[in-house]
Parts: sequence; structure tokens; C-alpha cells
Amino acid sequence: MTLVLLLASTAAIAQTEPEGFPDPGAPLVDPDFKVRTRQFGLDRRVEMYQWRLGENGYERAWHGASIDSAGFDSEHANPSKLPIENRRWWAENPTLDGAPLDQAVLRSLGEWRVLQPNFSRLPANLAASFQPEGEGLGSAENPLDPEVGDVRVSWRELVLPPLTGKVIQRSGTWVLAKDPEDASNADTTETPANAKPEHAQRVWPFFAGGLLVIAALVVAVQRRRRRHSH
Repeated sequence: MTLVLLLASTAAIAQTEPEGFPDPGAPLVDPDFKVRTRQFGLDRRVEMYQWRLGENGYERAWHGASIDSAGFDSEHANPSKLPIENRRWWAENPTLDGAPLDQAVLRSLGEWRVLQPNFSRLPANLAASFQPEGEGLGSAENPLDPEVGDVRVSWRELVLPPLTGKVIQRSGTWVLAKDPEDASNADTTETPANAKPEHAQRVWPFFAGGLLVIAALVVAVQRRRRRHSH
């Protein structure tokens, strides 16, 4: 009876594998450029053409943050900040098989891929300042010869790989099957060849007890038969 209860409790806490595909929920939208995705994250990347000090003196380059030019001469001054911010949006209510999907799954397993919008919803004021350039938009009149202060913007979207074997359900929420921090701190000591698994050590006493009961019954039956034969 004890063994049956043990097996039942083990089955009750066992986690099921996902059957369907994750759903990000509502589309994510860049409120400024109206770029949207139906994936699990949206990343806006902004770069500005700026002066910087290189090995051979002043040079111009694209950079994703403003370069402080306070120590530069007046001919090599940069704008004080990016005119547009880098921003990132995450799916707020992702689900898997109808159950919530923990945000840690997105951040740990998601893969950023280039998004190529069609810019059909680009607001008029931005359409007057930007034109398609590469995989995004650029403000340079001549993309081959940008000027200091020109900006280019691109987007990425976050996609999830197949989650079978990577997530489990806990308290009704899909979470990472293995915490990356726990994995990095795991004990890597090899198990001796003659060591028994922990669950086997816990279950064995119940089997041993059952065998003793059966053996006792067999002995009792044999004794009764001997008595009747005499």
C-alpha cells in the first residue's frame, strides 16, 4: 500500500511535455515607427554617424550610443544625444498550450532575428525624414556619403525554438526545465559505479518489505501442509 501511494505521488508531480506551439499573444508595435511583429520580442536599434578618435586621429563611424565630444575641437563636435532611443519590447502575456509562459523562457531561449518591415504605416513626419536603407531606415540623403548626425534604424524580432524538453509546468506556468544558474553551479563529481540512484534507495525498502511478507506467507503455507500430511 505504501509503495502504491509513493508511485501515485510521483506521478502527480511529474511534469508534462508541451503539445502545441507557444503563442505570443497581442502583436508588438513600435509606437513611433508603427513597425510590428507577431513574435515574442521587438528590438529597435538606432545608430548615429559620429566623430570619434581613432589611431590616426579623428574619424567618422556609426555608433549605437552618443559619443561624448566634450574634449574634441569645435570642428569635430557630435550631437549631445541620439535623436531616437534604442528600445525593446517583450510579449506581455505569452502562453503555451493555454498556460502562461514565464518571461525567463523568452530571455533565455529566444533568438533575435532581423525583421524587415514594409513601413506601410510609417507616420508622415518620419516618412519625410527617413528613406529605406538596407534592412531598415536611414536619414542620410546619400546613404553612401552620410553626414555626422545622420541616423539609421533597424529592427529585430525574438523567435522561440521548439520547447520540447526545455520547459516544464510548475504551478500552472511553463518555466525553464533547468535553471541556467543551477546548471552552472551543479556538482560535477562523478557518481561511483556501485552507487545506487537516490530514488532507488528510497523505493527499495518498500520492495524489500513486500518480499519479506511473501516469504513469510510461503513458509506458513508449507508448515500447514506438513501438519495435514501427518
